[in-house]
Amino acid sequence: MTRQGQTPLLEVKGLKKDFVSKGTNGTKIAHALSGIDFSVYQGETFGLVGESGCGKTTVGRVICCLTNPTAGSVQFEGKNLFQMSRTELKTVRKDIQMIFQDPFASLDPRMTVGQIITEPLIIHKIGDRASRKREAEKFLERVGLQPSYYNRYPHEFSGGQRQRIGIARALILKPKLVICDEPVSALDVSVQSQILNLLDELQKDMGLTYIFIAHGLNVVKHISDRVGVMYLGRMAEIVDADHLFLSPAHPYTQALLSAIPQPDPKNIPQRIILEGDIPSPINPPPGCYFHTRCRCCKDLCVREAPQMKQIGGREVACHYPLI
Repeated sequence: MTRQGQTPLLEVKGLKKDFVSKGTNGTKIAHALSGIDFSVYQGETFGLVGESGCGKTTVGRVICCLTNPTAGSVQFEGKNLFQMSRTELKTVRKDIQMIFQDPFASLDPRMTVGQIITEPLIIHKIGDRASRKREAEKFLERVGLQPSYYNRYPHEFSGGQRQRIGIARALILKPKLVICDEPVSALDVSVQSQILNLLDELQKDMGLTYIFIAHGLNVVKHISDRVGVMYLGRMAEIVDADHLFLSPAHPYTQALLSAIPQPDPKNIPQRIILEGDIPSPINPPPGCYFHTRCRCCKDLCVREAPQMKQIGGREVACHYPLI
């Protein structure tokens, strides 16, 4: 698959992940991912959105090889990550890094800022002690912190400052792909904009590629080039960010957009209320996973799961798209 003559930096094909739990009531299987397909291209930001529990973070963890998949493949620069030896995978790990959601839990409180940021360099045996310190201090400055913070501990910093430390740790290896797992959701609104602008500046300066996981569409609109909308472990729609907000094709995407708060009281769209609860991933409904809450549902939706198809420059998994 190509886009504007490019070869994807990352290709996710048929990705499935099941979590198995055993208890007194027998074995239960939760289908966290049920066959995800998407591509990410060099230099772009691919937004991944959906309700809590839809599998967004699981996608990121599988791509980083922090969680093993049940089926499918993740190809990075044409090579399948799950077929690599431990030595090959360690080399590739330098090029795929992750920024975590919680800046309080993702930093070891027993380590200084310097130890946290230089740890990736030590693991990959890059430089000596002096050069690693210089590099860490340089990255502290690049993320808007003072080099003198090198010997301080995480508890001495605010949430926004801790997230900047996490960003420095993720970027010190100069990766090609960065998984941003809801990096601003735990921060105040004013700090969110600062972190988003910082990520944008670093992307331009370092030529980074982002997968930006979020549940707030307003945040995704600000930073993403393309957006993938997920629902219950499946991809509902993949489209350029501008087209997503102008003309959503999937009923679920339309409902998500209608829930975004509008600053202009004279321009408030009609709210689309999704009835019922999200189905359980342990026992998902037949056919289209969204049919139990969809106002456009017809008999075909109950019987048959829709496949991703190209419509008007986008990919959408719906029997009756809105365009």
